[in-house]
Amino acid sequence: MAAGFDLENFLEMLAAERGAAENTLAGYRRDLEDFSGFLGRRKLADARAEDLTAYLGDLTRRGFAESSQARRLSALKQFYKFLYAEGSREDDPTRTLSAPKKRAGLPKVLSMEEVDRLIETARAETLKPQKSAAARLRAQRMYTLIEVLYATGLRVSELVALPVTAAFRDARLIEIRGKGGKERLVPLSYAAQAAMKDYVGLRAAEGAFDKSPWLFPSHGDSGHLTRQHFGRDLKDLAIAAGLDASKVSPHVLRHAFASHLLQNGADLRVVQQLLGHADISTTQIYTHVLDERLRELVESAHPLARK
Repeated sequence: MAAGFDLENFLEMLAAERGAAENTLAGYRRDLEDFSGFLGRRKLADARAEDLTAYLGDLTRRGFAESSQARRLSALKQFYKFLYAEGSREDDPTRTLSAPKKRAGLPKVLSMEEVDRLIETARAETLKPQKSAAARLRAQRMYTLIEVLYATGLRVSELVALPVTAAFRDARLIEIRGKGGKERLVPLSYAAQAAMKDYVGLRAAEGAFDKSPWLFPSHGDSGHLTRQHFGRDLKDLAIAAGLDASKVSPHVLRHAFASHLLQNGADLRVVQQLLGHADISTTQIYTHVLDERLRELVESAHPLARK
């Protein structure tokens, strides 16, 4: 659905001035086009405050969670603020609207033992006789993906788009270009380094993807493994490891990376830098880990706690 010239201008501004990624732009487009569909024949730029209130009520009736409603409202607020600043509207119809209160939710996290089971299951698969060279490559690729993801806490989009040159360096740090083109350094474990080199070596031995610039190449349009493909393979691996597949995803492994670092004494600011969060408030979803660690410390160390 085309929602108009104003929407295209808004998305262009997000890309040019804020460095919004393609996934972010696609999300804004979906949210604003959904509201445009709700308005029917009227233009998106002409919406009134009562239209927005009615739309939020419609989202509730459609079963949208508070977090999803808040995201939609955030997109609408930014859009109409943009129109007001550009002089396309004389008012901002979202000015008096507030987002529904979100329930405090904690990210799903796998235990260290569960992550170990995933990694060991993937590693064991690389040692089994496979039916074909392609199957051997897939097994080694999956093991490498898991090792690198848990070692670095990368976003899945950053992981699947790693360049093959990342496997040729001996450095313990690799440079990642994240959201908005921002660069950061993340550590790489010896196990992850070894897995990458073994995988690239196997690729070379099989004569597969010799010209590809990607560490995890594919025959698809992007040239590299997609997030969706990795997510499906990870579910299969979770089942093979005896875990609940509904609780396992690339993003859950990223959460596990952060939570396990904090459990073992890492500073919240360090975790923020490693995850590539622009704001410490985003990283503070992990403060429940710190709270639990402090509780355990008091219970084990305070003299009155033992009485």
